[in-house]
Amino acid sequence: MCQIVCKATISDKQAKELKEKIEDEYRVNMILDNLPLVVPIARPDRDDVVFQGGYHVGVKGQYAGSKDEKYFIHNHLIFLVKYHKDENSDLSRIVGFEVKPFSVKHQFEEKWNDANTRLSTCHPHANKIVINSYTPQEESDIKWASRWDTYLLMTDDQIHWFSIVNSLMIVLFLSGMVAMIMLRTLYRDISRYNQLETEEEAQEETGWKLVHGDVFRPPTNSDLLCVYVGTGVQFFGMLLVTMMFAVLGFLSPSNRGGLMTAMLLIWVLMGLFAGYASSRLYKMFKGSEWKSITLKTAFLFPGIAFGIFFVLNALIWGEKSSGAVPFSTMFALVLLWFGISVPLVFVGGYLGFKKPAIEAPG
Repeated sequence: MCQIVCKATISDKQAKELKEKIEDEYRVNMILDNLPLVVPIARPDRDDVVFQGGYHVGVKGQYAGSKDEKYFIHNHLIFLVKYHKDENSDLSRIVGFEVKPFSVKHQFEEKWNDANTRLSTCHPHANKIVINSYTPQEESDIKWASRWDTYLLMTDDQIHWFSIVNSLMIVLFLSGMVAMIMLRTLYRDISRYNQLETEEEAQEETGWKLVHGDVFRPPTNSDLLCVYVGTGVQFFGMLLVTMMFAVLGFLSPSNRGGLMTAMLLIWVLMGLFAGYASSRLYKMFKGSEWKSITLKTAFLFPGIAFGIFFVLNALIWGEKSSGAVPFSTMFALVLLWFGISVPLVFVGGYLGFKKPAIEAPG
């Protein structure tokens, strides 16, 4: 009971920062055996218990016997570590990780002796000396295969379906309005063409007759358009393949980081299609320097994304956060980019440029 983690004496500045974090409802997140920490919350309108991811840094409320609101730091945690014994062996597996946070004014006997200090009293209050502690518990009948059921039921499906239906209705409504406007314009132009009296007037290209000559004309900065199209094909292919694997159950949430790893690998492999699409469109625009457009496709968007990611990660490094991506992982990303993605983009660009140019309809 009451295992001591550490003692920290905080300054006035740190106390102010803690108050701001309590005001902004910051949460502390932990992971045990790939299971995120959850806080059970009883709701009066429901018989079951709902769960919240992570526990709040602290709370703001009234101290006993006082009308003034004060800030309380959650410095004592009662962990509910649920484990299930394996039927075929004496081993046990962790199937749940819950916590109940408390704010306790710890007092200790004699001198402070780190983890061996004996705590004597506990009162609900938060002062400048913060002693963090925890208490673990208990066995569970939940099987290891079902340990993620709690986390999968934490979201409200009705809200998601309402958002999806609402978005679809808005898109259909706006698309219908645009289609009606374009059809009315097209019908009006066609009726005007049918009323032309002479052949010279009929041969004159006006209105919608000019579209076929304009829509396939190379625009300004056509190289950038080719890069955009190639990157878009790569991005769309990554999303499509990732969603297919997720639907088939290959990307389980129990494998922490599995989704991001799969997306990065699929993005790298889709470089072949990016190079192919950009070079095909580039040749349609009468371009001849396929190596140049392939280089832009391979480095423009990935370079911008990697640059932003590196700067943000450097800032997190500076704050000494455990959420920072380690240097070895950054080096692995660069190897994937230069060792696999760039060569595949060049292969796709070469194959696409060897194909005959796409002919625009007359």
